[in-house]
Amino acid sequence: MSNLATLRFFSTPAHACSYLEEHQATTLFVDPKASITPKLYEELTRIGFRRSGDYLYRPHCDSCQACIPARVRVEDFQPRRSQRRVLNRNADIQVEMIRPVFTNELYQLYSRYIELRHGDGDMFPPTQEQFASFLMSSWSDTRFCCFRDADGRLLAVAVVDVLADGLSAVYTFYDPARTELALGTLAVLWQIEYCRQQGLPYVYLGYWIQRCRKMRYKEDFQPLELLLDERWQALPER
Repeated sequence: MSNLATLRFFSTPAHACSYLEEHQATTLFVDPKASITPKLYEELTRIGFRRSGDYLYRPHCDSCQACIPARVRVEDFQPRRSQRRVLNRNADIQVEMIRPVFTNELYQLYSRYIELRHGDGDMFPPTQEQFASFLMSSWSDTRFCCFRDADGRLLAVAVVDVLADGLSAVYTFYDPARTELALGTLAVLWQIEYCRQQGLPYVYLGYWIQRCRKMRYKEDFQPLELLLDERWQALPER
């Protein structure tokens, strides 16, 4: 029997949708008191759940199915010309995977990113407590992937959870002044290459939302699979 059968779930009241204006959303949460193991987390990830701190959630809206879980099929991924340019432009950047930790350097980058890129969102204003409660977890195998330039300056951090079948991309924050480096794209490309080297088949990218401009970027990483009707299916390339 799957461990999922032992879980309890709770749904929130309707609230303003973070992605689609004038829409109401409902979120399904795993019981916060449940004992989460790495194996259980992996099962939940494969059916579309995501992590925010210690909380596991999935959209559960009656009248809208716009938020669709997405993952990159690593073995068949080939970077596009624009993505190869991003890799070439950042050839001197070094990446180190570290255990989750709070440092002033990491927090200052996170705070600057939230203030300049998400000043109108529900994550503003950033706080130290928010940094820890959002990015870290007491039960996940989490890594901070730190991207540094040749002079050692921290440019970006990709927060990932290591799963048996890949990486779950939790969140990425980066220097908002360095738009020419396309650091968000670089972070995804690095995760795909890391999984390829480790023999892991997938990078889980969260939710693809066709009607939300900020979330459509995921379709640039083909082949992309979407969880539709409880089955992972390929998104046709455009």
